[in-house]
Amino acid sequence: MERNILPLLAILLAILACGSGTSGPIPTLQSSPYNLGRTVYGFFPSPPEVTTQSVIDTYTAIGQHGDVVLLQQSIPWEAFALSVDAQSQAITDIHNQYILAHQNSLEVIFVVDPLNGLNRREFQGLPAGWEANFANPQVRAAFKNYTLRIVREFHPKYLGLGSEINTYDDTHPEDFPNYLSLYNETYGLVKVEAPDTQIFVTFQWEELNNLMPSVAHGEPYAVNWSQVEQFEPKLDMWAISSYPFVIFTSGADIPTDYYTPLLARTSKPLAVAEGGFPSTAAGSFPGDPQSQVDYLNAIHSQIGGDRLTFWIYLLINDFNLQSYARIMKQNSQENDIATLGWFASVGLTQSDRTPKPALAVWDSFRISPK
Repeated sequence: MERNILPLLAILLAILACGSGTSGPIPTLQSSPYNLGRTVYGFFPSPPEVTTQSVIDTYTAIGQHGDVVLLQQSIPWEAFALSVDAQSQAITDIHNQYILAHQNSLEVIFVVDPLNGLNRREFQGLPAGWEANFANPQVRAAFKNYTLRIVREFHPKYLGLGSEINTYDDTHPEDFPNYLSLYNETYGLVKVEAPDTQIFVTFQWEELNNLMPSVAHGEPYAVNWSQVEQFEPKLDMWAISSYPFVIFTSGADIPTDYYTPLLARTSKPLAVAEGGFPSTAAGSFPGDPQSQVDYLNAIHSQIGGDRLTFWIYLLINDFNLQSYARIMKQNSQENDIATLGWFASVGLTQSDRTPKPALAVWDSFRISPK
């Protein structure tokens, strides 16, 4: 199963951002959440409805229950193949989302994502005729130019250069060394311009633990640490994604030492860059309100505290699948509708903003971190 819906939602947000009416300079935050001296909490800004007002309301809701938003955008390949200074609607869309974020006292964590979030075996949006591999000079140039543009334009403190990247390692081991060399090159370029920017990639925790039979390299829970450590020393923090509902029938079944191996394996800061648990079963996957609570408690009790730099829960709200399906059909994404439905109830509130029990637990961690 492909778990990551963020790039798909980013496409929908970009469609809305074009007509959101936001423009002008990005407001300056009077006080950055990064100065709080604790874990910062946040969400991906996916609205319950595919409307401009719903996007605005979602940023407001995140501002009430979070400190940051995570923007995980696909690369405008053709625009940035030749120049870091390319004209691109994507940059305007990101600019608009930064405005909404800062209007709600939110910082932004940014992830540059070259792959299709609903199918980590393929690239997202490559122009016709481009070879789909990381050895392709066009791919490498666009990746580096776009990343540098994000750094120069938006100055993110935390910058991801790939999402759930071990899933690409598992399915394209022949091409992965090309990605790794591109990562190392890009890391060096960013550090020249912004030495304090903290750079990471995310690793899919369930797959890293050999719990996905189709791509397992070893026994269950024998963590594939080499997939992480091959990035060292050019890895400023270790970040994971975790959707344990694909493995466990309930949140209560998450082992009490499920996440703790991270603490012993590295002394670097940790982050949860995405994840969640549904409150309603969908298809063959489980879900219930208590499982959301148990999932949050598992992360908080096992790796919460001073080592956890940021924690991104996937959705502040559930979303109306019918509203998304209309846009997806218009963009020839009908095949992704069923997959998206697996995540429709992952939010900590219902689509009408009615809180679920897990929201109070989440808020309690922000107010009184251990």
